[in-house]
Amino acid sequence: MTESMVKQRTIAKEVSLQGVGLHTGKEVTITFKPAPENNGYSFIRVDLENNPVIEADANFVVNTQRGTNLEKLGVKINTSEHVLAALVGLQVDNCFIELNASEPPIMDGSSKFFVEILEEAGIVEQDAEREVYVIKEVITYKDEDTGSEIIVMPADEYQVTTMVDFGTNVLGTQNASINHISEFKSEIADARTFSFLHEIEMLLEHGLIKGGDLNNAIVYVDKEVSPETMEKLRVAFGKDNISVKPNGILDNLTLHHPNEAARHKLLDVIGDLALIGMPIRGKVIANKPGHLVNTEFAKKLSKIIKAEKRNRVPKFDIYKTPVKDVNAIMEMLPHRPPFLFVDKILELSDNHVVGLKNVTMNEPFFVGHFPGAPVMPGVLIVEAMAQTGGILALSTVPDPENYLTFFMKINNVKFKQQVNPGDTIIFDLKLDIPIRRGIILMSGKAYVNGIVVTEAQLMAQIVKTKNN
Repeated sequence: MTESMVKQRTIAKEVSLQGVGLHTGKEVTITFKPAPENNGYSFIRVDLENNPVIEADANFVVNTQRGTNLEKLGVKINTSEHVLAALVGLQVDNCFIELNASEPPIMDGSSKFFVEILEEAGIVEQDAEREVYVIKEVITYKDEDTGSEIIVMPADEYQVTTMVDFGTNVLGTQNASINHISEFKSEIADARTFSFLHEIEMLLEHGLIKGGDLNNAIVYVDKEVSPETMEKLRVAFGKDNISVKPNGILDNLTLHHPNEAARHKLLDVIGDLALIGMPIRGKVIANKPGHLVNTEFAKKLSKIIKAEKRNRVPKFDIYKTPVKDVNAIMEMLPHRPPFLFVDKILELSDNHVVGLKNVTMNEPFFVGHFPGAPVMPGVLIVEAMAQTGGILALSTVPDPENYLTFFMKINNVKFKQQVNPGDTIIFDLKLDIPIRRGIILMSGKAYVNGIVVTEAQLMAQIVKTKNN
């Protein structure tokens, strides 16, 4: 999952921006601050006692009406998506986002101003490598009620396509795409949020658009507009005159792009998918996206990633020249056939060892365990693991041939799958604590075909033989 040689990034210095929250109408200051490696994005409410932190995590999404709204322990962040899209678009991995209200400033309804202030801060590399989730198969999420659907498929980099169709003549069908996240700044960042006139009327009636003015939303006029409605809009937005342009939008602003609505939906998808918790490498295709389907998809992908992390199997090259072949192993270990259960050592360092055993039908224990159904005894898998660990232990002394390794304790042993003739077992052991006074505590796992078959924690002692 690590993107080889690509380093994590944060901003170089603290920067702030002031504006008004769209739905609250409150003056708000947003401050971006550098964050340490592996932090991700964290919102901080500096207007509340103890400055509570709300991580940008799909599991904190509480509702998606009029934006993606997060809540943790009763503390809320509303309309998070435009800020998060700017951070992703500039490939900033770690950032603290301080707010003195529940909602970032709406600015012009796009990510443009956030991108500009973040670029002003400067972006710096950190020491840790960026971890990226590589999509290996098609993953989908569909909202059966609305027909909205998001799929992601394997690709060489993060790509996004949105397809928008609201069934209205004024908006029509629109598509937008980016093939590389570096295109975000020039192609997507300035795409503003949009509404239909009937939605604006409803929001005004219910007092839900207090911070709005006609400079931060494209308003598509999808119905006949009465003189009374035009007067209401004129008063609400403090304008002398408002009219409808030939292209069906209010004359408050000019479109930046003919497909600005689809581009803004793409901006929202990027912002909402930031809640997955790590960048992804794959092509996202969103048909009729919205905050609900976006965040449900983010939750699904986040769950898949967490499950894979729990069960992640290290990659071992079993064909490379071994660190120790069977003859070198026998120079260190006193064990001999038929009680030598390690064929070669693939890796060896100060705190870990990887060994391998090829299991064949010639093993003498298969004669009695069990006739007609050969299964390697679990106790011998643990013994093979211990012999691999013995190589690590004895590599710490200058004359390993003069020492023996004895078991002291075995804890938390789990047998998860049978080992049969024809299997190749890989043993991966790591020291839990540094070796002291000849006592070794290590944890190990045994893998067959990328699946854990056995795991255990082993304690042993290396002891000098009496005749030396």
